[in-house]
Amino acid sequence: MKIKAYSEMIVHVPLCTHKEPSRVLVISQDPAELISELDRYGDIQHTLSVDSKKLSDVDEKSFDVIVCDEEVDAVVASHISRVLSDDGVVSMIHPSLTQKRANEVLMGILGSTFKIIMPYKLWEDQTLLLASRSTHPTADLNLHRSDMLDGQSYYNCDIHIASFAMPQHIRKEYLGVIKN
Repeated sequence: MKIKAYSEMIVHVPLCTHKEPSRVLVISQDPAELISELDRYGDIQHTLSVDSKKLSDVDEKSFDVIVCDEEVDAVVASHISRVLSDDGVVSMIHPSLTQKRANEVLMGILGSTFKIIMPYKLWEDQTLLLASRSTHPTADLNLHRSDMLDGQSYYNCDIHIASFAMPQHIRKEYLGVIKN
């Protein structure tokens, strides 16, 4: 169940946040489960899967949504920023929220190009990270798109919204780092 929840959450949260996603980039060494989740959308016109070493070959502003299943450093973050459209949304793995310094570095790098940077709960103490140039993952959730998904075992519109709720100690500890 955890594996299915992971693939559903890293894919469906950004796709149900973006207003009209049609071009999706998957950054992963093993993209099969992620591509399977993307296949649930009939309006995705173009999907490309690469590993982070090949991001330099991807055209500028060519994707609406990026799903990143690899660790992000400053180089990968700059490529993500470069290939993402002006209204783009990215979801990615990141260090545990208990590793504040590592997250401050990553979120600081992302903060130079993204207006919104928010962790969201996956399970227990694991979170994913959503970064967006313009759309907010709870205020701009496309309820129709999230409700029309079939075959989910974990993700739904209520889980989407609830996953962004963080305990007060996290909100205090990351004040000024998380951008919402």
